[in-house]
Amino acid sequence: QVQFVEFGGGLVQPGGSLRVSCVASGTIFSIYTMGWYRQAPGKQRELVASITNNGNANYADFVKGRFTISRDNVQKTVYLQMNSLKPEDTAVYYCNALRDGTGFWGKGTLVTVSS
Repeated sequence: QVQFVEFGGGLVQPGGSLRVSCVASGTIFSIYTMGWYRQAPGKQRELVASITNNGNANYADFVKGRFTISRDNVQKTVYLQMNSLKPEDTAVYYCNALRDGTGFWGKGTLVTVSS
């Protein structure tokens, strides 16, 4: 059974940092382009960052310079390091695995940025 499970969400103060992780099981992780998406209350899900199987990363403009996506194909894990967090970064963060038009989603982890 293919699964992607997110970890690491929580409450952080504005200006703080947090790292979320997504661990794969039941599949060969290295074949996927991995992405982090987020969905804030009342808003549509949006792409935050993505990384190809050979490590090429892309970022949404609203996180450039603050967030870093990385992957460890041996550990079957993709990370999102989030720095300089803002209240508007509050959302459920989801990982997505994509290959040949087929995608898998995790169930998400909640990140709350608040003082």
